[in-house]
Amino acid sequence: MPELPEVEVTRRSVAAGLLGARVRDVQMGLPLRWPLGHDPKALAGTECGEMSRRGKYLWLPLSRSGADDASRLPGLPRAASEPAGGLLIHLGMSGALAFGEPPAERGPYDHFRLLTDRGCLWLTDPRRFGAVVWAPALDAEPARKLLSVLGPEPFDPALDEAGFHAGLQGRRTPVKTVLLSGELVVGAGNIYACEALHLARIDPRTPANKISRPRAARLLSAVRQVLRNAIEAGGTTLKDFSANGAAGHYQEQAQVYGRAGEPCNTCGSAVRRIVQGQRATFFCGVCQKR
Repeated sequence: MPELPEVEVTRRSVAAGLLGARVRDVQMGLPLRWPLGHDPKALAGTECGEMSRRGKYLWLPLSRSGADDASRLPGLPRAASEPAGGLLIHLGMSGALAFGEPPAERGPYDHFRLLTDRGCLWLTDPRRFGAVVWAPALDAEPARKLLSVLGPEPFDPALDEAGFHAGLQGRRTPVKTVLLSGELVVGAGNIYACEALHLARIDPRTPANKISRPRAARLLSAVRQVLRNAIEAGGTTLKDFSANGAAGHYQEQAQVYGRAGEPCNTCGSAVRRIVQGQRATFFCGVCQKR
């Protein structure tokens, strides 16, 4: 499943080409997880703004000028743009988003195409757990409801060590489970939670409320470092994910994830694998303490 680093890499790969592009047509394939919630044809003529990210969601704002360029009289200034809502995009379990010259024929898994005067943005999703949903604004339904459950962004300066530690103190479940919930900080999916806990030297089975403030500060720093490294590496290449066809390389840096039985790069002990909440957890039983 594409996690925050993969979604951020995707955003960076398509945002520049989309900015200022004029929508010519919207083509829908088979139904995705949620309906678009808007007439696709009504989006024609809108202009794409700067794409942003919130958690694993991408937001593409759209605007509409008072008069299209083709209809303006010579010498008259372009009319001010008015918001026309936007598209909230989620890659689901296996989705991939690309921008450029699409294949001549739409493939069986191409379920959304945004054709513009600069190229095409299209979503490929074999499992159809992804979504493209229209909303009048980020703080309006349905976007508001979908985003309201997300915790703070990992790189948000407002997320400080004291607040993170306080959030851990209110939870008795294993710390890795808390990280995966995304309630205290978004972005630490299974791969990156394992790696951050190893970097912070914390056993993933440790009850969250047993983590001291210094260890909580170390964990928050580790989450940020791991996510930053993953973004810089282009994310982790998964069988269902690539950004515009480019492979990520973070898996080559992984210290514990997917390395069960192999020696820990820090102490040489065998990396262990357990199951927590139906997810595989990898850790070093020597380096990582409860």
